[in-house]
This record gives sequence, structure tokens and C-alpha cells, in this order.
Amino acid sequence: MNLATLTLFLPACFALNMAPGPNNLLSVSNSTRYGYRTSCLAGVGRLLAFAGMIALTSAGLAVVLQTSELLFYGIKILGASYLFYLAYQLWRDNPQAKSESTAAKAGLWALARQEFLVAAGNPKAVLIFTAFLPQFVDPAQPVGAQFLVLGALFLGLELIAISAYAYMGLHMRRWFADPRGKRLFNRGCAVLLSGAASVLLMARRG
Repeated sequence: MNLATLTLFLPACFALNMAPGPNNLLSVSNSTRYGYRTSCLAGVGRLLAFAGMIALTSAGLAVVLQTSELLFYGIKILGASYLFYLAYQLWRDNPQAKSESTAAKAGLWALARQEFLVAAGNPKAVLIFTAFLPQFVDPAQPVGAQFLVLGALFLGLELIAISAYAYMGLHMRRWFADPRGKRLFNRGCAVLLSGAASVLLMARRG
């Protein structure tokens, strides 16, 4: 892998990392509700899911997802259902009745698991890795080592995206300090998550 390949890969990859999506929206929401540090740490769940997807892509097992219609649609329906569930929770959330002590009870493990499930429930993410990463792999060189480098760079840039969206949520928390503003924000996130779930349901394997 040469410098020219990396020069092409890094900006294209970072554009994918920074694109608004369910996980980035979740980082904003978590930062608004639980703080910047908690949101960033919860993003580790997303990184673990993406690392697994990159490993599948490197091993060539993602072909199974491309060829198995039943598996693809099964994962898609589960992922969309989970996004609708999160949207429902945010819509019904009552910031005025929730004290700081109650909000703090949301454990870091639960938030990280939430990030993991949102990422793992999107089969298009595997297909993105399958279509995107191999474009920058030179078949004349060891493929495994190249996937390792590209995967590590992707995860590093994803960590930057997590931090950026969590920082955005931190400022939104200041803007929406009153319960009415929080409720409006939560319901806005719920609408966007529902939209992401609807898009996921319409996704095709092609």
C-alpha cells in the first residue's frame, strides 16, 4: 500500500465516518442526556461492531450476507425494529420528571451495548465495508495486512467522528437546558431514528 492510495482512502473514509446516521445520532443524544465522556466511551460498542464487520470482510465471509436473501432481510428487520424501539423510548421520555440521579442510572455498559446493536443491526454496513475497503487493496501484496491497516485507520477516524458528534451534543445540552427544549430535541431524534429505520427497511442487497 503506497502513499497515493492512503491519500485517496483517508478523505473518502472520513466522509463515510462523518455522514449522519443512526450511530452518530445516538452519540449526539447520549451526550445531550449523559455527558460528553459517557457518550464517547459508549461509542466503543460501535467500534467493536465495526471491527467485527471489517474482520468478516477481510475473511470473505461477507459474501454470505450478499448471497443469502433470508439472512440479509432478517438482520435488516431486526435492526430497523431496534431503531424504532429507541425512537419510541425517546419520544415518550419525560425530561421534566427525570432527575439527574435517575438519568445517571443509565449504565455505560447499557449505552455501549445500544451502540453495538445499532451498528450490528445494519447489514448495509457490512456491504459498505465489502464494497469500499477492497477498492484500496492491492492484490499483488498481502491482503490481510492491508485490511488490518485500512481497518485500523477506519476505526481511528470513526473515533474522531464519535468525539465530534458527542461534542455537538454537549453544546445542544446547553442550548436545550429546559425540559421543553429537551423534549423537543428527544422527539426530533426519535423522528430521525424512525426515518433511518424506514430507510433501512427499504435497503436492497444490490
